Amino acid sequence: MSIAVDYADFAARELRGVSPAYERLALAVSRDDELLTLLGTLPPTKRQPNLLFGVVRLLGGPVEDPAAFHDFAVTHWPAVQAEMRVRATQTNEAGRCAVLLPLLAALPQPLALLEVGASAGLCLYPDRYAYRYGDQRLGAGEPVLECTADALVPPTRLPDVVWRAGLDLNPLDVTDTADLAWLNALIWPEHAHRRERLRAAAEVAAAEPPLLVRGDLVDDLPALAAQAPADATLVVFHTSVLYQVPQPRRAAFVDLVRELPGHWISNEAPDVLAYEGLPEQPGRALHNVLGLDGRPLAWTRGHGQSMVWFG
Repeated sequence: MSIAVDYADFAARELRGVSPAYERLALAVSRDDELLTLLGTLPPTKRQPNLLFGVVRLLGGPVEDPAAFHDFAVTHWPAVQAEMRVRATQTNEAGRCAVLLPLLAALPQPLALLEVGASAGLCLYPDRYAYRYGDQRLGAGEPVLECTADALVPPTRLPDVVWRAGLDLNPLDVTDTADLAWLNALIWPEHAHRRERLRAAAEVAAAEPPLLVRGDLVDDLPALAAQAPADATLVVFHTSVLYQVPQPRRAAFVDLVRELPGHWISNEAPDVLAYEGLPEQPGRALHNVLGLDGRPLAWTRGHGQSMVWFG
């Protein structure tokens, strides 16, 4: 798929009705020969819209007006491409806990959580946040994570988490100003509620920092998993991570995680982690598939804002 098609598809499937500013930008870039040529000089994994837009925001560039965005990106391309080469889209959206919670709450308690691609580890605190599924609220913490859940009886209890750890090639620290600035830059312009959610979740993580290990999802996963308490249910989970992993490495990870004790929760796009016999996807918007131990159970949106249960 060409870079232009990638940007146009991103505008149609992820941004339409969700971020008008980024929809305009993605469509403009898809038709911008100069920017497409510059993006073509980057490795394929470094060309995605979220990375480009986040880096321009981090550098103080404009994202509301496509013409101004073009001028800034082209003029400052050496700085833009340098940041894009060393950074990754580590969107640490705590809202994703809302689609993980129904599975976490149903597993044998207590839990030992291990997130692959953990970023700053904000999804390692599902027991500390509050949730609202329609009219039903669960928990008393902050932030409150809202999720529209179709064909699902919402959970009635929070999980009991006794151990939490994350594995990432570049773990982030929410107490570090530069790391927090990058997490903020990855949030889409109109999403003030997500910036507030990031602030509240970062306070939770800062009060009790998780164990975050710099490492590879295949080479270093067994050793970290072995540190989990033996009397807790190990849960290895990941959300919107495997698209950044080359296919052979992705397959090796799936083989490995299936052999570990405990359970495996995946939340990835269907073209990244494939399943046979999936029901029709709800609408044109991009959805992930929530799975437990390799069994697909629900369609979910990328920020945890909705899910459609079919399992």
